[in-house]
Parts: sequence; structure tokens; C-alpha cells
Amino acid sequence: MSRRMWRDNEMIMEKKTKKERIGVYICHCGGNISDYVDVAQIRDLVKKEDGVTVSKNVMFACADSSQKQMIRDIEDQNLDAIVVASCSPKLHLHTFRNVAVRGGINPYNYTQVNVREQCSWAHSDTPSEASVKAAGLIRAGIRKVAFSKALDNIEVTSTRAVVIVGAGVSGMRASIDLAKMGNQVYLVEKENATGGNVAGWNELFVTGQSGTAIAASLANQIRELSNITLFTNASVARVSGSLGNFSVDVQTGEEILHLKAGAILVATGFEPYQPSEGEFGYGQDHNVITLPEFRRLIDNSKDALIIDGREIKSIAWIYCAGMRQSKGENKYCSRVCCTTAVHSSLLVHEKFRDVRAYHFYRDIRTYGKQEILYERSSRNGDIYLKYDEKAPPVVRRSGNKLLVKVRDELTGRQEVEVETDLVVLVTGMVPRSDSNAIAGLLKIPVGNDKFFNEIHPKLRPVETVINGVFLGGSCKGPKNISESVQSSLSAAVKINALTKNPTIQLEPIIARVNAEACAWCGKCAEVCDYDAVNPVEKSGKTVASVNEATCKGCGMCVPVCPSNAIDIAQYSDHEIEGMIDGFLEAIEFKEADRTAVEETGEEGLLMKDMPQIWKQITASLETGSKSIPVLAKELNIKSEVVTYHLMTMNKYSLVEAGGMDDSDEYYAYKLKNHLYDGN
Repeated sequence: MSRRMWRDNEMIMEKKTKKERIGVYICHCGGNISDYVDVAQIRDLVKKEDGVTVSKNVMFACADSSQKQMIRDIEDQNLDAIVVASCSPKLHLHTFRNVAVRGGINPYNYTQVNVREQCSWAHSDTPSEASVKAAGLIRAGIRKVAFSKALDNIEVTSTRAVVIVGAGVSGMRASIDLAKMGNQVYLVEKENATGGNVAGWNELFVTGQSGTAIAASLANQIRELSNITLFTNASVARVSGSLGNFSVDVQTGEEILHLKAGAILVATGFEPYQPSEGEFGYGQDHNVITLPEFRRLIDNSKDALIIDGREIKSIAWIYCAGMRQSKGENKYCSRVCCTTAVHSSLLVHEKFRDVRAYHFYRDIRTYGKQEILYERSSRNGDIYLKYDEKAPPVVRRSGNKLLVKVRDELTGRQEVEVETDLVVLVTGMVPRSDSNAIAGLLKIPVGNDKFFNEIHPKLRPVETVINGVFLGGSCKGPKNISESVQSSLSAAVKINALTKNPTIQLEPIIARVNAEACAWCGKCAEVCDYDAVNPVEKSGKTVASVNEATCKGCGMCVPVCPSNAIDIAQYSDHEIEGMIDGFLEAIEFKEADRTAVEETGEEGLLMKDMPQIWKQITASLETGSKSIPVLAKELNIKSEVVTYHLMTMNKYSLVEAGGMDDSDEYYAYKLKNHLYDGN
């Protein structure tokens, strides 16, 4: 079949399956939308669109009453698709998909149009333009859903096993929890012992626990769990497969082990920043050392701090060494090094007598409960001198002493020179040197700071763009021990939610190949970052095949296909072209009377669609006008809450000010003459 004939047949089939009974619901969002968008005119405009059977305005589309009304409309009007014009799909996509399912239609025959963030909020200063834009977006949504197809979630089988890369405290803690939840765990550690950086530390802030003891305790727990297999002196050599069925090759010496896993957790940790030679005198003077080196010096010293046979009686800490560089590679703050430095100063005062401490800092970031350490340090008599990045401290030797000169920002940039026995460079965390190799194997994105990137630092902080690959601990950015463990445990919970079931449900919005039109040129596979497209033999010819579990539906393959044989589910040519046509068509709008009362449907704004508190306020005002304090006391609701809802009801002409109350202190409010239907 020629490309032209295939395209003509496709268009005929699309027209046959086009949705013809669409329901459209335009949300007021309690005034967030309707105060700026003329929802009444848009409702009437939408009624004229082809295929639209129901067009309604609702006060809160997400309210239970509105959802039930949509379900009734789907059943009574035999709707085959719905469009909800409201807030961002990030908030209520699944809410309205469930409405579609409860009404008996496929959840992917629903489209949500964002007219709050993209219209009313973005264009609140020009309501008429906001209304025109909203109308265009809603019409685009209607055209899109008209060509939508019913889709089923993709099901993939899952192996109840997890590979964890990195056996620091984060990786060990996650392995213990995953094992206790019933998963087979393979723990892969590059070094010859577990514990990572923490294993070499003694007293930790803020708990005072020993890092060595914590690492040993976790290692003992791992040995007691039969479903954890630990590989030391091992590294990941190759990764293939996808969510639920990863194949991971682990190299231990000369041997290659082949492991099967449903998910992978990366907890490779960090490396301490290593100053370059000459940086604040490092590498040129034995009495200039890094913070990790200083911690080891404290741990290994008993009665006195001694370097090269000389006792240390004064110490200068220089903060942000190698960090927060406006022109260097490490532009970020390492977050934990301020607290570590202050804590090391406290350890010095506790263990050794009469040691003077000077802190040269740009900013002190002892956040949370760690602020207590900074307060203790100040009470111990530590001196803090603030410097600017453009005028960093200068370190030079003078006889048996080191001199540190700085312009102190807290004394009007007065030049101060301090004599000290030891300079400690407060260095932070940097990504591991093998991070790029791990990122390449697992296709994990790397940020500007060279740490691994999660999908979203707040909403999806332990997930990567690769389904089934998770991040835990400080491999995605500087963290203290508590934060690292919390991160890895979050990943463990996410992983177990996937692996505990024999099958995993995935979104079906992925690439689709039309085998009749495909002639396999390989261009789609070349641009795919996820290795989701591969050639297969079908009906005597080579065509592209999409790995459903790996494909992210990014669409990179679509524009490079010379025969237009590949598209994305829910983003077919017809759907996209329909959206463009719907948005670009001219819209005739009358300038709305913003003082007029908006009506919903033919019967006005129904009280059953209002929040419960509005019903309570209305019932109370039916007995007479009342002030906000009186309403708050009568309804047992905070006065600020009553004020918020009363002002919103005033916008919708439900209530109005009725003069001052008897005490002449507050306005009294009453119901408007044209009461709304209370059914």
C-alpha cells in the first residue's frame, strides 16, 4: 500500500471513530477563573461546537457534587468523551480520569484544559484577552478529545529483586528495608568494605553517635538477612532490559555475574573536594589541611593536637573552600560543611585545652537543630570573621606560624590578620569520579553540578526519567547522614510498591508504529535516548518496534520519520492538527458585564454545588443580617475563614453588605434579594 493510500484510509477510519457526544465542563474555581474569564459566554460558544452534547459551568469541578453530575451526564446523555476546563492537570488529572471510569468511558477519552494557570492567573489584568484565550484552549481540547482513542494501561511482569549500587549507609539502610519487605537484594560495592565515607568517621553531629559503629551495625544486620547478597570489590559492567526485568552484569575480579532485577537503586554517594596545589597554601605547607584530614587528626590524637612535632594551640577554618564558586565548577553550596566545621571546633574544645578557634566564613548555614552547635561554638569564644568571595583570605607563612589576612565584612571591611598554627580548609561534597560511567550505563541525566538528576526535587525526588531506576542519598546532591538515609528509604518504598506485585501498570502514552507505513531507516532509533526503538522482522520486512516498558512518550522519534509511520498515543496528527485548528479559529466575543451575576445552566447557581461552609453561612443569614464575628461565633469557625468565604460569596452576589451592626463596629451582611436555588 502506498503512503498516500495509507494516509487516506487512516483519515476515513479516524472520521468513523470520531467522538460525537462530548461533555464540556467549565470550572469557576470559586472565582479564581470566573472573576477574569467570561465562563458564561464560553459555555454558550462551546455548545455550538461539533460533537458537543453537554456544556455546563460548575462552581468547583473537583467537588463531589460536580463529579456526580458529570457521571450522571455520561450515563443519561450517553457521552463518549469529556473535557474539563479548570486548573492544571497536575492537580486533578487522575480525579477526572476516575470520573470518566465511574461513568463508564475510557479514562483516556478525557482531556483537561488548563484555564486557571494559563488564562485567568496569567492574564488577570486583561480579562477579555484571558477569555478569548480560554475559549481557544477549550475548543482545542474539544477537537483533541474528538479524535482520542480508548487506551489500556501497559502491563509488564516484574522480578521481585533489586540491585543497589553503593553500600554506604544509604545503600545499606535501603537494602535492609527492601529485604525485610520481601525483596531479593543484590548490594554492589566498589570498595573492599561497606560503610562508605561514614565508616571512617567517629563522633557525628548532632547525635554524638560513632560513624564507624553505625556502619558496623548496618553491616551486621545485612549479614543476618538471607535475602541480601553483598558483592564487594565489584562494579556494574552492563545494564539492559527495562522496568520489572533489568539484566545487570556485575564484575567481581575476573568473573561476570548476571543478575535479574525489577528495579535499580543508585546510592553511590560522594567524594570530598580535593583542593588544588596552592589553594590557600594547600600542598605547599604541611599545616594547611582539609576538613576530612583534620577530623582524622582529632580522632587519632589523645592529649594534644600535634603536627610535625609541634603542638597546635590555634586553628583557622576557611569556609567554602572549593564551593560556591561564581566562576569555578562547583557553584553550589555543599550544605553540610558549615556544620561539620563548627562541630569539629566543638570536638577540639572538648578534647584539648586552651585552643583558640578562628572561623573565616562567607555565610554560616547550620540549618535546623544544627543551629545549636553554632550557638555553643560562639559561647566557647570562637571568633567568626566574614569575608567576601572577591576578597578571600590570604594565607602565608611567617616563621613557625601561619598568618591569615582578610577584610572582615562585619567591621566595615577592616583588614584583619590572624596568627595561627593550623589552617583547615572547609571542603564540601563533589560527585564521585565514576559518576559519568554510572550515568552512561543507566542513562541517568546529570545536572550542571555533575550530580545525578531526579525528575523533580519536590514532587518526585527519588525517581529518574528511566522507569525503574531510582536515586538515594548524596549521589544526587550534598546531604547529611539523616537526609541521605531518608532519601534512600523513600526510594525503597517506591521500589517495593512496584516489585511487590507480579505485574506493573504503566501509562500507555507512548510511541506507536504503523508497520504498513514503516520501511525501517533507523532514524527513530538514532534519536531515542532510552533505546526504546529496535528493528524487528514483521510480515517479511524490517520495521521499527517500540519497547513499551522503556518508551517515555517524549516524541523525539516522530518528526524524524520520513514516512510518518510513528506517532505518540493521545498526540496523533489528527489530535494535534485539531487542537491547532480549534485554537486558531476566530472567536467573536461580546465585552462581558463584570457586575452581572453568572448563572450555571438554566436554573442558576445551585447551592448543592457550593462548599458546605457557604450553605452554613446562607442558613444563618436567612434569620437576619449578621457581622463576621457573630457568624464566626455562631458557626464555630475562625473569623478569617468566615471572612474569606463571605467575600467570595459577595463576588457571586450571594450576599451583600447591609450597613453597620448595632455596635457600629462591623459591617453586617445579608442575603441578596435574588436568592439562589437551594436544591
